Amino acid sequence: MFVSAWVKTHILPNPHTRTLGYRKDSMTDKLKVGVFGVGSLGQWHARIYSEMPNVELVGVFDTDPQRAREIADKYRTRPFDRLDELASSVEAASVAAPTDRHHEVFLKLANRNCHMLMEKPIAATLQQAREMVAIAERKNLTLQVGHVERFNPVIGFLEANLTTPRFIEAERLAPFPPARPGSAPRGTEVSVVLDLMIHDLDIILHLVRSPLKTLHAVGVAALAPTEDIANARLVFENGCVANVTASRISRERLRKLRVFQEDAYLSLDYMNQSGLLSRKANRAIETVPVPIEKGDALERQLASFVDCVQCRKTPVVCGRQATDALDLAIRICDAIKENPS
Repeated sequence: MFVSAWVKTHILPNPHTRTLGYRKDSMTDKLKVGVFGVGSLGQWHARIYSEMPNVELVGVFDTDPQRAREIADKYRTRPFDRLDELASSVEAASVAAPTDRHHEVFLKLANRNCHMLMEKPIAATLQQAREMVAIAERKNLTLQVGHVERFNPVIGFLEANLTTPRFIEAERLAPFPPARPGSAPRGTEVSVVLDLMIHDLDIILHLVRSPLKTLHAVGVAALAPTEDIANARLVFENGCVANVTASRISRERLRKLRVFQEDAYLSLDYMNQSGLLSRKANRAIETVPVPIEKGDALERQLASFVDCVQCRKTPVVCGRQATDALDLAIRICDAIKENPS
């Protein structure tokens, strides 16, 4: 779907979104945007921004100058040799650098009063995340975090049909990332819990909306220094139980979520944007396909970010929510270390 068409039909006022203020010319001026880090994920940010009619992709920066030139040429923009130079030329930015550099890049961009879409997880530590949130709030900067599954159409259907979740099962499997010249494979600078599972942790916190009561977790490091496969069982104070599994050493790709509540069972496939809804009907179970209008979740996420910056709205996933997901992910990592398998 062409991005501009999605913006026209889907970026509508949200009664649950707090508007921070409105700039009169915000919908006619092009937002000057840069992309910091154009590896396996950042390259797609650059492509989408280059197609958005209300955005000017000013340039890209990467620690690999050759990669920056390659992506800049591909999407008809400028490669920048210095982070600070690009930061001083834009109003907003996507940061798709490795997690252990998020805090450093954030501070440099915040110093330039730049609004940011920070890829997940928000930071490598809770202290860094909390500092980033405090600075963004003090400087009135938009800080959105790239928990892209919130923009997957299956989540919209789930939110509309969910009442009280009692049991949630999430599985997220992927092959081990390919090697990169001079760098570790993408994402392996952190545990699979922070690399992959955190997507589902954010969704679960969003759906359950209850404090965590207990957790048990196990994990194994196979190819990377930290966990490549992990499982966590979460029990919340409202009685909901979640079983979450993530692996980056699988031969297959899988991203599924199953939610059980008193009157229904929803089985959703993030990757194929499909699912089944089962309900009680005349002492039997009636199962029907989930009606989902498919769409590119990353396109939706970036369009929402641009809208939040231009119209001064609170993001769908703000820094505080991303910090809560990081907090839970770190608690799971700590539990794995306390109970090695």
